[in-house]
Amino acid sequence: MAEDGAALARDGKLAGRTWPRGTFGNQPVGAILLCAVLSAAAAAATVSNLTVQLPSALWLQSLTAPDIEDMRQVLVHYAFLPRLAVSLLCGAALGLAGTVLQQVLRNPLASPETVGVSAGAHLALALATLLAPSLLAFGREWVALAGAFVAISAVFALSWHKGLSPLSVVLAGLIVSLYAGAIGAALIVLQHEWLASLFIWGAGSLGQQDWTTTLWLLPRIGAAAVAIGLMVRPLTLLGLDDEGARSLGVPLGVYRFAGLVASVALTAFVVAAVGVIGFVGLAAASLARIGGARRLSQRLVMAPLIGASLLWAADQAVQLATGPQGDLLPTGAITALLGAPLLLWLLPRLALGLEVPALTAERLPRIGRPGLVLAAIGLSLLLLLGLALLYGPGPHGWTIAFGDQLQPLLAWRWPRVSAAFAAGAMLALAGLMMQRLTGNPMASPEVLGISAGAALGMMVALFALSDAGRPAQTAAATVGAFAALLVTLAIVRRAAYAPERLLLAGVALTALFDALILVLTATGDPRAVKLLNWLTGSTYGIDADAALLTGAIAIVLLLLAPLFLRWLEMLPLGSSAVQALGIDVPKTRLLVLLMVAALTAASTLIVGPLTFIGLMAPHLARRLGLARALPQAAGAVLAGALIMVAADWIGRTVIFPLQIPAGLVATLIGGPVLMWLLRRR
Repeated sequence: MAEDGAALARDGKLAGRTWPRGTFGNQPVGAILLCAVLSAAAAAATVSNLTVQLPSALWLQSLTAPDIEDMRQVLVHYAFLPRLAVSLLCGAALGLAGTVLQQVLRNPLASPETVGVSAGAHLALALATLLAPSLLAFGREWVALAGAFVAISAVFALSWHKGLSPLSVVLAGLIVSLYAGAIGAALIVLQHEWLASLFIWGAGSLGQQDWTTTLWLLPRIGAAAVAIGLMVRPLTLLGLDDEGARSLGVPLGVYRFAGLVASVALTAFVVAAVGVIGFVGLAAASLARIGGARRLSQRLVMAPLIGASLLWAADQAVQLATGPQGDLLPTGAITALLGAPLLLWLLPRLALGLEVPALTAERLPRIGRPGLVLAAIGLSLLLLLGLALLYGPGPHGWTIAFGDQLQPLLAWRWPRVSAAFAAGAMLALAGLMMQRLTGNPMASPEVLGISAGAALGMMVALFALSDAGRPAQTAAATVGAFAALLVTLAIVRRAAYAPERLLLAGVALTALFDALILVLTATGDPRAVKLLNWLTGSTYGIDADAALLTGAIAIVLLLLAPLFLRWLEMLPLGSSAVQALGIDVPKTRLLVLLMVAALTAASTLIVGPLTFIGLMAPHLARRLGLARALPQAAGAVLAGALIMVAADWIGRTVIFPLQIPAGLVATLIGGPVLMWLLRRR
């Protein structure tokens, strides 16, 4: 059997060194030992969990012929054992899918999670469940397959111009996943009666009530595994460069498509059965490679074994920690908590090909009179403010409120409109500062994980303090935002802050935060419901005091912005040029980062952690011809405020009397913009 040639040489490299091979002869000893350790830990936890439920003398009977009158045996036979079997099957399927995806795409970071397959399948099932349940009559797997293929098609469309390079594929996949999650959140807001069940199922709950799921998965996973086994040799040759593979007579397109179909099908089967199991595919495939499985044939064996033992161990650990409430804590969210740090750990160590130091800037027109453009944006904003405050639907249709009719409405409208205005302005300024600091036109607080860090800080304050007021939440969010930014920069420091790696690290941090939210939400804690309402960016609960505080913070921070304009004008020139002008670059960067953290924290408390305003507004200002730091900053601030006020107005009027949170509306608008920018860069 031919070895993986060029793909192995590329994928096996760390930054300046190679993966520890972990082999003895041709055997992947490291992977075998890892699998044995995971299996031993899982077996020990299984014995402990089983002992709590049933005396050991009855174990065999509960498996083969349970006594129907003994509820303990019934629970073991129809709940505990099927759950164990499902964990093994799903872990093996995801490990196999991740390995095939990495081989077909020649991408050591490819997995069902990182290329958007899992998110697409989950969104399709959620859409069908909530909006068109009749589609499920044709089979859940077909709905999941359709969603998975739509998602991976979008990923390919976004990264095709980059030759499906590893980073472009994974970055596109993670962004597609985030956008699919935003659409799912919108569905949950609109169909809140399904909230708990959809969250628990969507996060990868392995709880079972009989053997139906096991028997449903077994033939499907088995058929896909057999198909992959029959393609081992051509899939191995796909690891070579295209010319080398063609010279050996391999029809690249046919086998690449067949491999994709098999891996996507495996993922769709798992999602249809138990929901999204986070990052098991990436972990299993990566650990098999690290453990010395150099040949594809070895990885196709070891990755499913590692995936099965990993998910088995994780699920038994969840049951051991939670006891009778184990069904309410989704195992998929726990594996995501482990997988996202693995992605962050792998990121600075993998040699993923040549990268440019910054994204190439587009040649856009500059205008000689920026004041006219700023006046036009400002006038549009004033008109929109009037629309948001005066015009809206009511019991008698759409009306413009004046006088006595306006007075009671204004008490409800002005706090949320002013808070949305302030939050949009602050996010836009934070995005502009990040883009000029990094020289990266795709940098923003949301994409770089800063908003997620602010949200995490707020979450800690909410759960750690008995009565966390808005000042405490703001302080905690600021600390979290700055910490997340430092983590992101530390991860990509070895790559000279390469833009693509910076984005990938930030999106991975956001994925980690999302996993934490899933875990907390599934616990049923009342504070988690409050957290969920805030995460979607709802301005519904903003009162006058909160609006005044947010406005005051925004005014103070915006008044401080001119102090940074000289630095923002020079920073895109590069650290060497700025240093030559007598600027203390490290100190300047630290001050800019502190400002970004404060802006992000204050705005995230109002509109949630994911709106893409920080990305859209600076680009809009730049495309209007505002190139210098001062006019671009002013234009971005006005544009950000305009977008958020519009999002708030759309959210409370488009499906009146129901509402869509403003942050969610901004995300649904901003996601396609981000994808478009990815496609054009």
